[in-house]
Amino acid sequence: MSEENWSLILTPKRKLLDLQIRELIRYRDLIFLFVKRDFVTQFKQTILGPLWFIINPIFSTIMYTFIFGNLARIGTDGIPHTLFYFSGTMLWGFFSACLNESSNVFIANSGIFEKVYFPRLVLPITSVFTNLIKSGIQFALLTAIFIFYIVSGTPVKPSWSLLLFPLLFMWLAAIGVGAGIIISSLTTKYRDLRHLVSFTLGLAMYATPVVFPLSEIPARFRWIAYANPVCAPIELFRQWFFGSSSIDGVMTLSSLGITVFLVFAGLILFNRNEQTFIDVV
Repeated sequence: MSEENWSLILTPKRKLLDLQIRELIRYRDLIFLFVKRDFVTQFKQTILGPLWFIINPIFSTIMYTFIFGNLARIGTDGIPHTLFYFSGTMLWGFFSACLNESSNVFIANSGIFEKVYFPRLVLPITSVFTNLIKSGIQFALLTAIFIFYIVSGTPVKPSWSLLLFPLLFMWLAAIGVGAGIIISSLTTKYRDLRHLVSFTLGLAMYATPVVFPLSEIPARFRWIAYANPVCAPIELFRQWFFGSSSIDGVMTLSSLGITVFLVFAGLILFNRNEQTFIDVV
């Protein structure tokens, strides 16, 4: 009998950290198909379609301006309310979407995983690209509003660092996906953790400078901002674009350290869990 030649051999993973970069590159067309699928299924039978990407943050900005800006009279460090709340809502929405979709990756796609092989990290990466497109539409609107305020003479002081803003989205994506795949590795066995994630995210937004500036946090509660890795990229965004922020180097380094830990811990748990999750789900 002639020896058979196999183009792909699947073997059990033995390394704690096996990213399979070459396989991910080879399956880049699949990432594109999944991104396209997400958009088609989400807006197939809607009237406004992708306009919902900007309708949601616009209404959130109006609500936050009324409640926190007018009723509670919480300051925004001199940043116009529209720019302050819209930017915070956009960045938090991107992070929370990456975390939510990554934390549900095993359970939501178990039917696909049972039928065909592909690198499982394709799906968390797909969620990042899908949400980047959504945030890109919102960012285009924010840019238009930003230019309007500059032309009208509003004292916003952008710096050249704003050209590095894609790094902030990558940073937020790393935090969201890192934490999300840790949660996804746990929810395969403990389904009720999904409800805890939704509840915790709702509370975590108010522990993040989304609707208030960092300067409004009392000194005795500042440790929360240092422990929350999402604070730094949001504050840096406002510093680079609007010239107003209370962030310091310690907070930035703390956030970067937590981000690295979440990513590595998430990848290790993800690689270990994907070998047996089908038997559990």
